[in-house]
Amino acid sequence: MRVLLIFLAFWLNLHSEQIINGDIFIIKVAPQKAGNLSVNGKKFTWYDTPNGEKIAIIASNYHNKKDFLVKNTHKNGKTDEILLKAIQGDYKKEALNVEKTKILPPKSVQERIKKEYEEAVAIYAKSTPKLLFDTEFIIPLNSKITSNFGNARTFNGAVKSYHSGTDFRASIGTKIPASNDGIVKIAKDRYYAGGSIIIDHGAGIYSQYYHLSKIYVLPGEKVKKGDIIALSGDSGRVSGPHLHFGIAINGTSVNPLSFVNKINKALFSNPISSNLDKNSQSSNFTAQNDENLDQISSLNSNEISYSQDGLPLLNLY
Repeated sequence: MRVLLIFLAFWLNLHSEQIINGDIFIIKVAPQKAGNLSVNGKKFTWYDTPNGEKIAIIASNYHNKKDFLVKNTHKNGKTDEILLKAIQGDYKKEALNVEKTKILPPKSVQERIKKEYEEAVAIYAKSTPKLLFDTEFIIPLNSKITSNFGNARTFNGAVKSYHSGTDFRASIGTKIPASNDGIVKIAKDRYYAGGSIIIDHGAGIYSQYYHLSKIYVLPGEKVKKGDIIALSGDSGRVSGPHLHFGIAINGTSVNPLSFVNKINKALFSNPISSNLDKNSQSSNFTAQNDENLDQISSLNSNEISYSQDGLPLLNLY
C-alpha cells in the first residue's frame, strides 16, 4: 500500500482523481467533516459506517464518459471538491453461443422479460438508508473465473451486451453463500438470468447471484454472510453451468471484485485477499486462489478520505 499526503493551500480546495467506467470511488470522512454532499450538482447521501465514519459510494456506469464533480460543502461555507475524471477500462471481447430463443426471444415471452426488467429497476431505485452489514464482504466462490466483468459480448456472432458481473466456474449443485448480511429482494427464475437471487445490503448496495439451479430463500428474508442461499446451475442465457456474481450500486452494475476489495479496505482495512478468518462461519468462502488474487491485485482501487485536521488524504491501494 502506498499512502500519499496531498497538502493543499488554504485557497485551493480542488484536486482530481480518476474513475474507471464500471467501477466505484469511495469517499470517507469523519462525521464532523460530512457536509452537504453533491455529485454533478445533485444531492448525494452520506452513510454511517460500523466504525463511526461516513462514506459515500460513487458508481460509474459502464457506458459513462463524463467526469464527476464531487462537492462537500461545510456549515462555514467552505467547499472541498474532487474532480473524478472518467477513463475507459481495458475490457476484452468474448464470443458466446447460446440458444437462438435467448438472442431473439419469441413474442410469447417478451411481456415476461419486460416485467422482470421493470421489477429490478423498481428495486434498485430504492435505497435502504443504512448499511445492513458490519463485517467484510466475501466472494461466493474461489473457483476459476471464466468471464470477467466488462467483457463486450457477442452472442451467436452479434454484439448484444457487456458482461455486468463476474462468472465463476461451478458445476451444477455447488453451494452458493451470501456475500454479506442483507435482505432478499428477488428469489425466482427469470428469462435471461435464470434462477436469480438479489440481496439488498443497504446504502444502495445489491449483490446478484444468477443461473442458479435451486433457491433456498424467499423475498423479504434476512440472510447472514455465509448462509447457503442457493445451488449453482445452468439456467437462463448461458453456454454452460457457472455462477454469475454481480454488484449493483443504486442500479449501476460495477466490477464486483473491485467493489469487494474497496469496500472491505475502506470500512475494515481488509481487502479480499486478507479477510480469511478461520474462526468465521464463512471462512470456507473467503479464501481466494492465486489466479483470482492476481486479478484482484491489478484492480484500480482509489479511496479518498480526510485526516483529522481536515486536510485531504489520498490512499492508493
